[in-house]
Amino acid sequence: MRAEFDNSFVRDLQGFYVDWKGAQVPDPTVLRLNRALADELGLDADHLETREGAEELVGMRIPDGGTSIAMAYAGHQFGGFSPQLGDGRALLIGELIDTFGKRRDLHLKGSGKTPFSRGGDGKAVLGPVLREYLMGEAMHALGIPTTRALAATTTGETVLRQNGPEQGAVLARVAASHLRVGTFQFFAARGDHARVRQLADYAIARHYPDVANAENRYLELFRQVQARQAALIAQWVHVGFVHGVMNTDNMTISGETIDYGPCAFIDAYSPDAVFSSIDRQGRYAFGNQPNLAQWNLARFAETLVLLINREDQDAAIAELMEVLEAFPAQYQQHWLDGMRKKLGLLTARDEDLYLANDLHSLMQEAGSDYTRTFRALSRLADGNATALDGILTAEGTKEWVARYQHRLTHDGDHPSRAAAMNAVNPIYIPRNHKVEEALTSASNGDMEAFDRLLEILATPYDEQPGADAYALPAPDGFGPYTTYCGT
Repeated sequence: MRAEFDNSFVRDLQGFYVDWKGAQVPDPTVLRLNRALADELGLDADHLETREGAEELVGMRIPDGGTSIAMAYAGHQFGGFSPQLGDGRALLIGELIDTFGKRRDLHLKGSGKTPFSRGGDGKAVLGPVLREYLMGEAMHALGIPTTRALAATTTGETVLRQNGPEQGAVLARVAASHLRVGTFQFFAARGDHARVRQLADYAIARHYPDVANAENRYLELFRQVQARQAALIAQWVHVGFVHGVMNTDNMTISGETIDYGPCAFIDAYSPDAVFSSIDRQGRYAFGNQPNLAQWNLARFAETLVLLINREDQDAAIAELMEVLEAFPAQYQQHWLDGMRKKLGLLTARDEDLYLANDLHSLMQEAGSDYTRTFRALSRLADGNATALDGILTAEGTKEWVARYQHRLTHDGDHPSRAAAMNAVNPIYIPRNHKVEEALTSASNGDMEAFDRLLEILATPYDEQPGADAYALPAPDGFGPYTTYCGT
């Protein structure tokens, strides 16, 4: 890969992984390479597109200075605890210091069976790989902390899935790290508290160095992780994103979005929106994501009790609970701060919460498109009294508009208000029907729709000529939308 690796996870956390190598595949070919990200990482993009580079991107060849390991972790999946999950189809191939001086993991997904595979084939297929590529890049462009796609590489083999044989592929992704709540759970569940402490110290050094000298650095670590998660989930909700599988192994310690499996963006606003084929009870519905984040954080807290106060565990639990119980207010503050920006409110008033909540009620009543409604508000704030016509049609809309316009008067005239609103209310999101159109075409060998969608999503806040169709909800015939994990 022609880059300098500095593999602290391997160096500092022996016993937290197994050495493993990716499966041999017949014809690795780089289908799409994120050349801008490669440059940011200090990688040789031209080399990555060679046969040798492709072999590195599927895990069958270890790059000079790299690693090839499968990381251990556990996790609560849909509320049930699995003491061992781990990288069943993934490999960490090294850490790079990017051009901004930040440490980044380079990780492969779909590179074959590992000792953690739990009976799976360890493979990935093209559709889910390209979905994660699209979603990660879209979230990055929206300004939301996320893993990112470096490359989608086909393997030249056929992989069997529920709908029949599909084209094999591997995703190379980049993350601040792959430390998860589930990583802590793996060792805590085994009573190996020395390793929990070792992991916590590593997480502090890597992600939260400012807390290293705190009076109780492990309590402060928890506080900081919670703060990042509260901010992250609020950002998801602001753009209508549904993760779909918020298990504890999919919550990062760094505060990044990870693992784009059965994820989607809402069209019509509904807090009950679920797109995952396996979420039959709506556990991870759009509006339930803050609650599940707090639940996951409680599981993280459980792993830290003995680190915080081994002699008085009740006192440790009380301290952790005091932090944890602040999560709803933390989240609501992040959500409300973001809503004020989306509504163009330049000051804070008590009525703002009711104004925002009432708008959501109207959207839900009418089945209004979430993204289009917020984008139209900048035109309304700029004096276009009919901006919401045909978009927000619920009874009571006129009364809400009058309240909103009156509320704006408290902030005075600000000629830059509409521009500021447009900077946080996207025109373009990964519309589900457009994602499916792109993935279906790609599976048939035509990447044009994928490339066009990726291009549109790179600048989601700016109006783009000829892109009107990408700003519209699904046509009536699209029907209910269901996504799958791809394993």
